[in-house]
Amino acid sequence: MTEGTHDGRRTRITARQRELRFDAGSLSLNLVATVGRRPTTPIERMGDIERLTAWFAGVGLAVRPEEDLGSLLAALHELRACAYDVTAGYLRGQAPRSESVRLLNRLAQVNPPVPHLEVGADGLPAAATDTALSAPALLSTIARDLITLLSDPARRQNLRACDAEICRMIYLDTGQGKPRKWCSMQRCGNITKAARHRRLREAAVEA
Repeated sequence: MTEGTHDGRRTRITARQRELRFDAGSLSLNLVATVGRRPTTPIERMGDIERLTAWFAGVGLAVRPEEDLGSLLAALHELRACAYDVTAGYLRGQAPRSESVRLLNRLAQVNPPVPHLEVGADGLPAAATDTALSAPALLSTIARDLITLLSDPARRQNLRACDAEICRMIYLDTGQGKPRKWCSMQRCGNITKAARHRRLREAAVEA
């Protein structure tokens, strides 16, 4: 399947590129990653209720059954746009839009549920029986995650944008030693290296 253009060339969008990503390093960055291939040919990975439900499962969130998922999806798209504006702006050395900052701060004002430890019949810690969130609490949880990340100098300096042109996913590099160039060696690192070797071989043949 092809979709859009980049520098006058057709771009091929694969099923893998439409897959949800859960490896960006934080809850809020996982939300940002629900749009792929920014900024050249954006791919919507969370465009309907089914994909929204899959994303909730992937990040370990649950929403109360009475919530309007259509409205929540629209609110998450708005939050996602602001989160991308702030994080991409930081990586480019550019100030975010003031409305992005206002939305993040407004959403974060809602107090998320207080953590509650449950103890099972054996006297050992057990999972809480009810972890479902209201829509405002869920949005606040994500907004607070991003604000906490960006407010921490040590974590903030580990923000990266994948070096692969067809990806550019923003992720948190939590490894030690040399900074990672790609969001994933398996996904983008190997593809980039293979493409580089192919170009070198083609150039050698043409020479």
